[in-house]
Amino acid sequence: MTTIADYIRWAYSRFNQAELFYGHGTDNGWDEAMQLVLQSLHLPWDFDRAQWGCHLTREEQELLQHQIERRVDERIPLPYLLNKAWFCALPFYVDERVLVPRSPIAEMIAQGFQPWLGEVEVTRILDLCTGSGCIGIAAAYAFPDAEVDLADLSEEALQVAMINVDNHALVGRVDCVQSDLFEHLEGRRYELIVSNPPYVDAEDMGDMPDEFHHEPELGLAAGMDGLDLAWRILAEAADHLAEQGLLVMEVGNSWVALQEAVPEVDFTWIEFAHGGDGVLVLSAEQCRTHQQRFAEFASTRQGDSH
Repeated sequence: MTTIADYIRWAYSRFNQAELFYGHGTDNGWDEAMQLVLQSLHLPWDFDRAQWGCHLTREEQELLQHQIERRVDERIPLPYLLNKAWFCALPFYVDERVLVPRSPIAEMIAQGFQPWLGEVEVTRILDLCTGSGCIGIAAAYAFPDAEVDLADLSEEALQVAMINVDNHALVGRVDCVQSDLFEHLEGRRYELIVSNPPYVDAEDMGDMPDEFHHEPELGLAAGMDGLDLAWRILAEAADHLAEQGLLVMEVGNSWVALQEAVPEVDFTWIEFAHGGDGVLVLSAEQCRTHQQRFAEFASTRQGDSH
């Protein structure tokens, strides 16, 4: 094997034989093989196929063999092997200190959170449970006049977020805050709070493919029903939203348990054109109206935030 095409073909065969799980940027073995080979060689995704017959150096061949074997033998998600993931068509540095970006909230960011924001002027944004910082940084691009806070409990995650803030030249406009949810955000109010907190319930944690076990458990697990952090966020959001602010939060498969617990709350559940579900929208007024009810559920929960 000496060419780009040889290694894409070999990777594809190895991935199919190993029955890998895809879900960290691709959804099939062919796309995974192409991305691994091309990006490991620092080539673009649309690299001219007429050039796939180019011969690789010995060092390049050894690199690709190593990457392919690690993907198969260790089940390491591709973005961790590449230290790169894409979100909202933007590149982000990632490693095993943070989750791999994949939230459907990207679609809402691309739409400027319309029509849900309406005429609200966004001057301050909070990305709560930020991880790599991808949601907040993408929102900073969407709202170039807004200041953005990236908050996370994990100091290791914030180290990664700071790398991405620097890589996107947003130092001074995007700030990283170590905080257990809203704990260290006292007195700060935002027109837009966006959160993708841990929301995986106990059953799903036990059934996850091997690839997910490379991701930090702190960023995934959220109690028996996956709502430990969601209730805390709902209970406190009203105190940090501007008068006409908006809360956007992803709870994944736990959305059913949340809606059943408080059927009186008129959550807006977003329908996405490109897949994904379990993302709610609440206005600041709704958060204030139901704050006491949310607080009752939050008070019964134990566990740490991400």
